Amino acid sequence: MDYKELMRQAVEIRKRAYTPYSGYQVGAALLGKSGRVYLGCNVENAAYSPGICGERTAFVKAVSEGEREFQAIAVIGGAANGPLELAPPCGICRQVMREFCDPETFEIVLGTGPEDIQVYTLSQLLPLSFGPENLEKRENV
Repeated sequence: MDYKELMRQAVEIRKRAYTPYSGYQVGAALLGKSGRVYLGCNVENAAYSPGICGERTAFVKAVSEGEREFQAIAVIGGAANGPLELAPPCGICRQVMREFCDPETFEIVLGTGPEDIQVYTLSQLLPLSFGPENLEKRENV
C-alpha cells in the first residue's frame, strides 16, 4: 500500500476523534501484513487515564479481529480546528507497537498530510526497547 493513501486514511479517521478536553485530535491507519487497514482515533474521558490514543485504538481493533502482524502505521494529529501536525506516538503507544511489531521493519509514517510524510522504523523511535523476547524463559546455565 502507498503510504500517502495510508496517511489519507489517518487524516479522515482523525475527524471522528472524541476530544472534548484537550481538543487535540489524532488519527491512525494501521496496515496489517494481510493488507487490511485498521483505523483508530483518540477517545478522551473526563477521568483522563481511561482515554486511549488513536494508535492503540487501531491496534486493539486489529488484534480483536485476529490480526497479529503489521507492516506500518500512519499517524497524524492537530487541534480540532487547526492545521494538521506531525504527531509522533506517545511512549505507551510505542510500547504497544513493540509487542506486535518487529522494531527493525515496522514503519511509522508521520507528517502533516499525504503530501508531507516522513518514515521511521520503530527502532528509531524506541531504541533499546523491551519486548516479548525479554520475558522468554531461559534455562539456567
